[in-house]
Amino acid sequence: MGAGAPVYLAAVLEYLCAEVWELVGNAARDNKKSRIVPRHITLAIKNDEELNKLLGGVTIASGSVLSNIHAVLLPKKSSK
Repeated sequence: MGAGAPVYLAAVLEYLCAEVWELVGNAARDNKKSRIVPRHITLAIKNDEELNKLLGGVTIASGSVLSNIHAVLLPKKSSK
């Protein structure tokens, strides 16, 4: 392992944190909230394809789950 490995790891972690917090802030703003709660973290991670792949198996306390209604259960649209 080289001498620059810790610096590189720190840079990667900083970038990952900045990316997550930007999406979390957007999720909070979309919900018209000024305070970030665990639900916003869950929404940000689950709605981003790459973060969901990286953190898909992570459970966030008080984060809840994404609401998803299967298409079969939705009422049929009547064509008029």
